Amino acid sequence: MSDTSHDEPSRIAFLGTGLMGAPMARRLLGAGFKVTVWNRDVSKAESLHSAGAAVAPTPREAVLDADVVFTMLSDGKAVEDVLFTSGCADVLRPGTAVIDTSSIAPPIAKDHAARLSMRGIQHLDAPVSGGVVGAQAGTLAIMAGGDAAVVERLSAVFAALGRVTHVGPSGAGQICKLANQQIVAITIGAVAEAMVLVEAGGASREKFREAIRGGFAESRILDLHGGRMIARDFKPGGPSKLQLKDLDAVASMAEQYSLELPLTERVRSEFSEFVAGGGGDQDHSALLLHLEQLNGQKA
Repeated sequence: MSDTSHDEPSRIAFLGTGLMGAPMARRLLGAGFKVTVWNRDVSKAESLHSAGAAVAPTPREAVLDADVVFTMLSDGKAVEDVLFTSGCADVLRPGTAVIDTSSIAPPIAKDHAARLSMRGIQHLDAPVSGGVVGAQAGTLAIMAGGDAAVVERLSAVFAALGRVTHVGPSGAGQICKLANQQIVAITIGAVAEAMVLVEAGGASREKFREAIRGGFAESRILDLHGGRMIARDFKPGGPSKLQLKDLDAVASMAEQYSLELPLTERVRSEFSEFVAGGGGDQDHSALLLHLEQLNGQKA
């Protein structure tokens, strides 16, 4: 990065260039950072070469000489495998910052932070919200757990991706992401059920959504996912199986904290049935299809 200050990191490794990771890596490249990418499916990493990314054959090679390492992977086991089993942690220099933007269980994030800290490596659990659209536009909401000073030091990096908020110590980012996913799932369920009711009552779903825009029911979910439901476009931005993974993690934390979360548990049950019935790879807004089937609509 030509105008990088002495204290600003300039070499970034990005591990996991799928639906979310690829546009995030493109944003970092567009901001002038040197980015090396790795993905298990190498074709997804190679697609970033034309944007200026270096492509590494292994995660260990990707992180060599990196100042900052991003992970955007499917679950805690994938992050564990990439950081530790593959040997990445063994070659990271003390002072390197690992930013895990994956959505994983808070206890796993805390464990990773502790193990990396023993090696002199900084760790932030910084999951994101905003979907593929937000990743492409650089408008992600980033929830960062860990040392506030590290978040501040990396402000220029985060600025390329969206708006970062330091939410607490290690694990706090993941708790906030789970809470975010509760709201997303319950709101998707509410919008989908409303669509089913509107259909049964003979009104236009499209006009219904238009009519309530700007009122108390307005939300990003009504805007984007309500639009998907009307267009019946369920190509995954956020696959239902990953929504269920997050809701399962919420259930686990609720049990740990002795919490009763009845709305979350009910929508988790509906997502579980939808995924078990073959809907796992469809967008989470496709929960509408499950509710339609329950009510004999849209056969």
